[in-house]
Amino acid sequence: MAAGRPDALQLSAGQARELQRRQGPKPALVLRSDVANVYGARPTSTPFSVLTGDPVAQAVRLDAACVVVNILLIEGQPDLHRQCIENVALLREQCVRFGMPLMVEPLAMTLRDEGGGYATNGDTDTIVALVRQAVEMGADVIKSDPTANLDEYRQVVEAAGGRPVLVRGGGKVAPGVVAQRAIRLLKQGASGVVYGRNVFQDSDPSRFTAELMRIVHGVPNQDSRPRSG
Repeated sequence: MAAGRPDALQLSAGQARELQRRQGPKPALVLRSDVANVYGARPTSTPFSVLTGDPVAQAVRLDAACVVVNILLIEGQPDLHRQCIENVALLREQCVRFGMPLMVEPLAMTLRDEGGGYATNGDTDTIVALVRQAVEMGADVIKSDPTANLDEYRQVVEAAGGRPVLVRGGGKVAPGVVAQRAIRLLKQGASGVVYGRNVFQDSDPSRFTAELMRIVHGVPNQDSRPRSG
């Protein structure tokens, strides 16, 4: 993926060491600052999301450009949401102290109809409310799911109040779908994309990363703000 020259890679602390060992030019590091147990094939009875030690100091040591933390919302799991709010509050204080930008990832999830586990719900009103909560807590950057109705994503951008909005990739879909979705969302004001499995599970991650970079930096954005891939 680094060979495709993305602006940044979002990695955990363990993965970040591999990036920092890379010789020559390398993308910026966005450090994941929390760990959660809600991504498995089966829902857990005790979901959690906890910070990883002293994440902002760790980000400084790893030369990160930004840290990212979740705000998770799952129906019937209010304690999980509270954990996330506490994480953001603590992390925000540390970020101010160290001068580290804070990316907040609001993520509303629902039980899958088939296959087990959780999926993102795509409801525009829910996503907008979570984004607004992230902004009010001091997020510098928003990483948000696409809305089920892509044409409503401009409401998410508006809720961000001028903060850059980066679009999550979500579940695995065909490469052509990923690219076209990115174009539609960038045209509504998104500032970039943060795609995971749709890139690293591609048959040629480097090529696909480069293609997404051309899209992100080439599609006119309605509010003309700088974009990052």
